[in-house]
Amino acid sequence: MSQKGLIYSFVAKGTVVLAEHTSYSGNFSTIAVQCLQKLPSNSSKFTYSCDGHTFNFLIDNGFVFLVVADESVGRSVPFIFLERVQDDFKRRYGPSIKNEGPHPLADDDDDDLFEDRFSIAYNLDREFGPRLKEHMQYCMNHPEEISKLSKLKAQITEVKGIMMDNIEKVCSAFDGEIVVEKLDV
Repeated sequence: MSQKGLIYSFVAKGTVVLAEHTSYSGNFSTIAVQCLQKLPSNSSKFTYSCDGHTFNFLIDNGFVFLVVADESVGRSVPFIFLERVQDDFKRRYGPSIKNEGPHPLADDDDDDLFEDRFSIAYNLDREFGPRLKEHMQYCMNHPEEISKLSKLKAQITEVKGIMMDNIEKVCSAFDGEIVVEKLDV
């Protein structure tokens, strides 16, 4: 693994970056925002490669989690990192995300006074930027654990695929008389 590893990360809502972190200098944030503008709408995971770096995106309910990594890190470590950040973000801000109505104290005369905290650029930088740093350091300082987790996730995905194939076979044997919903593991 390269010395740099995970280089830059951010959390955005749509195209508005809410929090970011990097310990390196460079134009990573500029390129990342340009990539953010061009993300396909039909994908929940996406990677761009540029100059020996990968720009890895995880998209969930309008929120975008990004990490720029040295290409030598591969793809599994960046996505394990992104899933950790996504889980942390949901734990911290889940209630705020679900309560998207107007602020209870706002009235028609209040323009931006009670604006949504997820619509102001870098609004969460102070409180969530340090969390991005902690997750980046953890993933780079515990490569064995991250590698094991990556292998475990791959095995789970493989088993999930086999189970879905078997369920489809059973359903087709019953001529569609059984309705099975997609399982999220």
